[in-house]
Amino acid sequence: MRRIDFITLKLFSTIADELNLTKAAEREHLALAAVSKRITDLEEELGVQLLYRLAKGVALTPGGHALLHHARNILSNLERLDADLSEYSHGVRGHVRIYANTSSIIQFMPEDLSSFLHQHPAIKIDLEEKMSAEIIRAVREGLTDIGIYNGHVPAEGLELFPYRQDCLILIAPTDHPLASRPVVTLQDIAPYDIVSLRQDSSLHWLVCQSAQKLEITLRVRIQVHSFDAICRMIEAGLGVGILPDKAAQSHIRSMRIVGVPIDGSWARRKINICVRDYNSLSVIAKQLVDHLSSSSASSGKDQCSEKLESR
Repeated sequence: MRRIDFITLKLFSTIADELNLTKAAEREHLALAAVSKRITDLEEELGVQLLYRLAKGVALTPGGHALLHHARNILSNLERLDADLSEYSHGVRGHVRIYANTSSIIQFMPEDLSSFLHQHPAIKIDLEEKMSAEIIRAVREGLTDIGIYNGHVPAEGLELFPYRQDCLILIAPTDHPLASRPVVTLQDIAPYDIVSLRQDSSLHWLVCQSAQKLEITLRVRIQVHSFDAICRMIEAGLGVGILPDKAAQSHIRSMRIVGVPIDGSWARRKINICVRDYNSLSVIAKQLVDHLSSSSASSGKDQCSEKLESR
């Protein structure tokens, strides 16, 4: 196995940033001759030319670009390792990384993570908000331990566990023709301008796919990046929108908008947990998966069914 030290990898990453050996040497507080020798030794060890030597600096060869990709991953993991071990020295007894979609973070995860951390106060959880497709990709690549995503997004090759269910509702201004309806369909919504999340969101994809299956053309006029922005646009009279019920409730209470249940099986969404390999997770990560998946059974009846029956 080839022997490459971390100092040389960090130096190579700096050279890739500066594209100049002299500037890289100054940044790393090394002599120029020492930098040049380290890179020459590295090329000889790997048997690959890493840099093109130019009149005014250097450029990465294809092999150099390949090394840079892996070097930055290694250095990033090393920094994470250092941070994790530092946390252990201060009393932390476990560390779990989670990527989750906006819907689950707003609607369910605060209470579920709070109850878990109450039982395991020495555990650290890193939670990042991502799009469902990005979450699945990150779990596959080992960038996160646990992913929580909308179940209609394909996740082949991963182990899946049920988490929660939510329902989508129509958000409309209080004076909108649909605002007083007890329930609406996608056909009812189609004639009106729609304010939506951006195109790469799983919610936008689900709504568009559902409309396509029903042979309905939707009038998506405005696309934004957050639930809050959607509700503000709707309050200003710029259209209607479709959002998860629980996530929209705080906006409904504070803005001049209303929520109307949507009839249709597509509006009832499953939210899943995904992991690359449950058995290879740390003990505490397994416990967190078990805790989150058990909340599915304890959450009771489908919220959508309850709302449709009560209207």
